Amino acid sequence: MADFNKILVVVDPNETQQPALSRAAFLAKKTGAQITLFLTIYDFSYEMTTMLSSSEREAMRNGILSQRREWLDELAKPLQADGIKVETLTAWHNRPYESILKAVNEGGFDVLFKSTHEHSTLKAVIFTPTDWHLLRKCPVPVMLVKDHEWPENGVVLAAVNCGSEDDAHQQLDDVITREGKAIAELINADLHLVTAYPGTPVNIAIEIPEFDPQAYTQAMKEHHEKQAKEHAAAFGIAGDHIHVKEGLPEDVIPAVAESLNAELVIMGTVGRTGLTAALIGNTAEQVIDRLESDLLALKPAAKG
Repeated sequence: MADFNKILVVVDPNETQQPALSRAAFLAKKTGAQITLFLTIYDFSYEMTTMLSSSEREAMRNGILSQRREWLDELAKPLQADGIKVETLTAWHNRPYESILKAVNEGGFDVLFKSTHEHSTLKAVIFTPTDWHLLRKCPVPVMLVKDHEWPENGVVLAAVNCGSEDDAHQQLDDVITREGKAIAELINADLHLVTAYPGTPVNIAIEIPEFDPQAYTQAMKEHHEKQAKEHAAAFGIAGDHIHVKEGLPEDVIPAVAESLNAELVIMGTVGRTGLTAALIGNTAEQVIDRLESDLLALKPAAKG
């Protein structure tokens, strides 16, 4: 969080509580970061009022934006009184995620905070299409916030891919763990690592009689444990804070997060386009959809 000096908080006009704003304020008090409250607005009925001229429609839009800015200013006042630097920003746009991305790029923000909603029946966080677009396309880290507190001595869980020998994944693991350590120290929490390794491929076990599935699984486990311990040691993470589990990431990560009652899960997202993005994103989305904690999604460090 040391590099998150400018925070953009997406405000939900339909909610009384603003968890993302509360979380951003909590961290800004500790880091001195500046917060900008952002609200994107669109009402199709104003665009379809054919009896009005374009200038009259623009005046109506500006009137709505002005009213919303006043509301944002009221949200900002208690934070400003608490010594936090807060600004407000509004935009009229029919695609919220595009408007948010435009604000991120033009404002030079370091991180984006947005609230998620918990479905009371499913007892799970519901992510909207806007959330998914932001996770895939936002050029800066995205913090998706649930309505709960971050208690002292809590748990931050960093999800890493320690079995990979790909340079990009290893660099991303470093980014995830480094950020996890910084946040854990900032909020007085314990940092844990989780990594998943695959079980025995059923088709190989069937097609190759001499194949030893137990030996294969043990070898995979030992490889991932060795890599995870080396990675943890590089960041000064204790051995009992490493969780290496057999299974798919979308099963392992939420299960470990729940068992530890983690306040925050940190994951990586590697930007891709086209079909590759759909395939790569599918696993990440399944993980995220099952989490009951806050999520911080990070991108690989910029090259150069």
